[in-house]
Amino acid sequence: MSEIRIFYSDDNRLKMSRSIDILEKISMKNILWIDLNDVTLDVESKLEQFLKIYIQEEEEIEEIEISSRYIETEDTIVANSNFLIAETAEQEPISFILKNNILVSVRSAELKSFNETTRKIFANTKNYINGFQVFCAIIETRVELDADMIEDLALEVTALSKKLVTSNLDENILLEIKNLQEKSMLIRENIVDKQRVVSSILRSELFPAELKPKLTIVVKDINSLYEHTRFGFERLEYLQDTFLGLLNIEQNKIIKIFTIVTVIFMPPTLIATIYGMNFDIMPELHWRWGYLLSVLAMVLSSGFTLWYFRKKKWL
Repeated sequence: MSEIRIFYSDDNRLKMSRSIDILEKISMKNILWIDLNDVTLDVESKLEQFLKIYIQEEEEIEEIEISSRYIETEDTIVANSNFLIAETAEQEPISFILKNNILVSVRSAELKSFNETTRKIFANTKNYINGFQVFCAIIETRVELDADMIEDLALEVTALSKKLVTSNLDENILLEIKNLQEKSMLIRENIVDKQRVVSSILRSELFPAELKPKLTIVVKDINSLYEHTRFGFERLEYLQDTFLGLLNIEQNKIIKIFTIVTVIFMPPTLIATIYGMNFDIMPELHWRWGYLLSVLAMVLSSGFTLWYFRKKKWL
C-alpha cells in the first residue's frame, strides 16, 4: 500500500499529514519525520528537490557492503538496514536519511516497528522534537521486537524438545529443526546488520552527542540478543544431534531384531536343507520317525539358540 506520512510540529503539537503538499505550507524546521511506504517516483522526486537529498533505489538499499549500508556526507547520514517481518520471516530493506534534524525513512512494506514508534511519539511528544530522536525510537522498538522474536523462538525450541521425547521419530521433526535453524540464522543476521549500522552512527560527528548514550544502550542490547541467538542455535544443533542419535538407536534395534530372528532360524534352516536333498544314500529317508525327529531337531535348535541369547542378555 502506497503511503506517505509527514510528522510535523504545529503550535507545540505533533501532527501528521498524508499529503506531500503540506511541505509547502509548513516550515522545514517543524518537520520531524517523513515516512515513505512504497511511494511513487513522482513523490520521491518532489521530496528530493525539497530536502536536497538523494533517495536510493531498492537495489542500492539491499547492498550488503558496509560502504553501501552507511554513507555520511557533510550534512547527511544515510543508514540502510534490514527489518525482519515476523509473520512472513522475510527481510524488508529500510533506508534512513537524516538531514537538518529531519528523518526520512524509505520502505516497501507495512512494519510493526514503525506503527509502534508512531504510537510512542504521539503518546509522549515532548521527547520527540527532531528526526534523530525518532530514529532512536525506531531502532529501540525494532530491537525490542527482535527480542520478542527470540523469546518466541526459544519457546518453539522448548516445545520441539518435548515433542522429540514424546512423539514418534519422523522426518517432520527434522524439518522443523531445520526451519527453526534458518529462522535463528535470519534473526542473527538482522541483529548483526543493526549492530554494524548503529556502531557506524555512534562514530558520526553529525549525530547529536546527547543521543549517543541511547544508542550505546541499544548496542549492548543487540550484543545480548546476539548471545541469545547463539545459545538458541546451539540448542537446535543439540536437538538435531539428539534426533539423529535416537534415530540411530531405533535403527539399531530393528537391525538387532532382524539379526536375532535370522540367527534363531539358521539351525532349523540348516537341518531342513540337509534333509531336503533327497539323495538315495541318505538312510534317514527311510526312517519311520524321521520326519518327527527332524521337526523336533529344528525346534530344539531354535529353542537352544533362544535360550543362549537370553542367557547372554542379548535379548
